[in-house]
Amino acid sequence: MKKKIKKMITKIYFFKKKILYSFFSNNNRVNGSYLSYQPVVLRGKGQILFGENVAFGVINSPKYYDSYAYIEARTDSSVIEFGNEVKINNAFSVISEKKVLIGDKTIIGHNCSIMDSNFHNLHPDKRRETDEFPQEVIIGNNVFIGNNVTILKGVSIGENSVIGSNSVVTKSFPENVIVAGNPATIIRSLD
Repeated sequence: MKKKIKKMITKIYFFKKKILYSFFSNNNRVNGSYLSYQPVVLRGKGQILFGENVAFGVINSPKYYDSYAYIEARTDSSVIEFGNEVKINNAFSVISEKKVLIGDKTIIGHNCSIMDSNFHNLHPDKRRETDEFPQEVIIGNNVFIGNNVTILKGVSIGENSVIGSNSVVTKSFPENVIVAGNPATIIRSLD
């Protein structure tokens, strides 16, 4: 009986949480749908495209009870595209001022961030200005991204590659490699 009550309370809690977080979403250029095991906030003026069987949140994983996925296609010309069968763990964020593409069958660990812009100019005298040069982020098919990974602007990750936990990815990598570190470097080939 106690197990049934706990399960019912959990369902009610997450149902209310999903409804609450849906009020924070303001993007009306969403195409496709997704499965959500935790709240997903969709913001911005750009396009957000979902392939088939995209899923957010993992029940038996860290950050399940206290986080949400944040997806922002910030400008009118921004595009964020999720391929088919993309599985994303808890506390995911992606912000685009240009384009972010996540390939088919990619798996993303908890607490990962993807950004295609610095968002602010890096020059000290122009720090309050926006980044004039966002660069696309392209993640190939069947990529496995570990927990706590940050992927920065201009990065392309080849298909079948693995990004180790706690990595900061600042440059592009070919297909079929394992990379890790801050900044990420190739550890070995998968061939």
